[in-house]
Amino acid sequence: MKKIVTYLVIILFTSFTSFTIAQVSKNKVDEPTFLIRGEVREKASFEPIARVNIEVNGGAYTMTDVDGKFRIHVKKGDELVVRHKDFETVYHTITSDDRIIIEVEQAVSPYQKNLNKRKNNLVTYNAMIDSASYYLKKDAEKGIQFVTEALENSNSVKQNAEAYELLADIYKEWKQYDLATTNYRISLQNFETNEAKLKLGLAYRLNKNYQESLETFNAINKAELSNYQLVTLYEGFGDTYLNIKNYNAAIDNYKNGLKVAQKHLITPKVTDLNSKIAQAYNASGQVDKAQGFFSNSLNLASQENIKRSVEEKVVVAEFNNLNQNYTDEIELRKQALEDIEDIAKDSIIENESAITPQKQNYKIGNAYFLKKDYDSAITYFEKSIKEADSKEDLIVKKDGLRRLSDVYEDAGDYDKAKAAFEEYTQAVDELYIKKEQEISQIARFNRNIAEKQNRISSLESDRELSESKYQLTIERNKRQQLIIYSLIGGLVLLLVTAYFMFKYIKQQRLANNLLALKSLRSQMNPHFIFNALNSVNSFIASNDERTANKYLSDFSHLMRAVLENSEEDFIPLEKEIELLQLYTKLEHFRFKDKFDYSINVDEAINVHDYQIPPMLLQPYIENAVWHGLRYKTEKGHLSITISPKSNDEITITIADDGIGRERSKALKTEHQQKQNSKGMGNIKKRVAILNAMYKDKVDVFIDDFQDAEDAGTKVVVTLKKD
Repeated sequence: MKKIVTYLVIILFTSFTSFTIAQVSKNKVDEPTFLIRGEVREKASFEPIARVNIEVNGGAYTMTDVDGKFRIHVKKGDELVVRHKDFETVYHTITSDDRIIIEVEQAVSPYQKNLNKRKNNLVTYNAMIDSASYYLKKDAEKGIQFVTEALENSNSVKQNAEAYELLADIYKEWKQYDLATTNYRISLQNFETNEAKLKLGLAYRLNKNYQESLETFNAINKAELSNYQLVTLYEGFGDTYLNIKNYNAAIDNYKNGLKVAQKHLITPKVTDLNSKIAQAYNASGQVDKAQGFFSNSLNLASQENIKRSVEEKVVVAEFNNLNQNYTDEIELRKQALEDIEDIAKDSIIENESAITPQKQNYKIGNAYFLKKDYDSAITYFEKSIKEADSKEDLIVKKDGLRRLSDVYEDAGDYDKAKAAFEEYTQAVDELYIKKEQEISQIARFNRNIAEKQNRISSLESDRELSESKYQLTIERNKRQQLIIYSLIGGLVLLLVTAYFMFKYIKQQRLANNLLALKSLRSQMNPHFIFNALNSVNSFIASNDERTANKYLSDFSHLMRAVLENSEEDFIPLEKEIELLQLYTKLEHFRFKDKFDYSINVDEAINVHDYQIPPMLLQPYIENAVWHGLRYKTEKGHLSITISPKSNDEITITIADDGIGRERSKALKTEHQQKQNSKGMGNIKKRVAILNAMYKDKVDVFIDDFQDAEDAGTKVVVTLKKD
């Protein structure tokens, strides 16, 4: 009878507690939901306890597995109710997303004898997993090292799956998406979970494997997902369809996710999905519908927390900018700046963040510039530059100086425009040096990661071989057959490992080529700017202010076009022709008495069908003028001809009747020869890298133009159609 009364008291107390918590929860603002990992263990022996009931405030529910582990979606402030027939109910309040270990007394574990031998390994494994989780966002190499040690102490396929999933999380956090997809797949091969499948689909999208992403999401059984996971699935579909510009499918999936999130009060996802629907509508050209959903997202974000509110204001401000609604854009960014000051008091905002004050001041200045409000634009650009300088944000500083020069130029203050542009060139040089250092660090980082991944791959191979030997020992009657299967399994594993390593090396080579191209382009731009500024300087030195202003105006248009194309491997031939016309016009402007020029494009050529590396032809024209035609005693001629060679090839011929290469070389100083050799060497390297990446797309041939005293030079560039 006493026992019955005791149970009734416990039930009434639990019911009253749950009711009270539910009432309090209704009154507080929804916190973000996150996935937490935990374990339940017997305090004295530290043995895991299986089939323990885990409940969140009477809502989400799960049970521990054979290793005493569980995963459950919670919010900060939630209370976990931990129940089992062999110990008293335990209540644990969630304060962070750290892994939790719940220790209980007098638990009876039926696995105790069998697990004693595994105890030391299990403790070590858990410690390594916890350490890897801690370093996930802080230090990739340390995180990977701890995962490696965890795998060495793993005792089950579920532990293997957990370790590989965490390893993939680390790679995804550090933008090594190809390795992330590989390790998510290995995790799923060991033990399938819907959480890992969702992460694999996301990693495929981030690695631009869009079809694989869609296939992964389609293979997930929606009926097995929790409400939060279902929202994540629809959001993943929407993100992938948005990337491949299938806007209708993206919007449909976002709306499906929004319905689930609204129904189950998953507030952060409601905000995110309203924003993403708006972005999809805007991308598809339906601006009015986008405006409505952005109003919803702004409203909802303001009810969450100050950082989320600022992030959404910045997103909507970008939307207003794209639609030339500069007044609303400026207002939103000014509001964001006020909130950013409050955020900065409690936390550090990294330069990579979209909500840094220097970026917002730059965007406000740019909006004022587009409105022709030059005084306000100058004020905010100067704020942006000052803030960027104090936080060593060279990218924003460079952009701010360049834009400030444009403002002064449009306002007619050419002296300040020139001063700002000179500071901009200095910032470009500083940024170039910094980028070289970053490239070196990235290369070292990639080498270290490759070594650690190789070690993990070796561990997996060793594990497979050990398991094969173990099976051979147990089943002696099938010894020959198992040996054959083990060898086949080992060979397949080696082939799979070799395939992933080959893919990884190929991707690294591509990344290195892209970095090399970027470096070579960065070397060409300062050289080109320096030569052009020398021309401006010569006009100013000769007191020809009007000519200098006219030249500077044309030069600024050329520089804007060059810098816009500087990040591209290829640009349309039509754009390159426009750049050549403007550049040749500027050179002729300075050396009118030295040469005339003509640019002829065959009418049979459709320039829209061809792509060409930016700034490929300009150095040859520069050489023709500066080292050939400039030294000619009589007036020369520069001819640029674009003509068809075959159905899918054209030739671009740059011919001058200047003094020729041999005579020009004899006139140069040793320094000039070295500089010219370096410039031509850069072009050869670019052409070689591009041909390696795009299968001999460009060919360059240089020869004398004519058989005379002024031999001239002829450069023939052969370009293939895409």
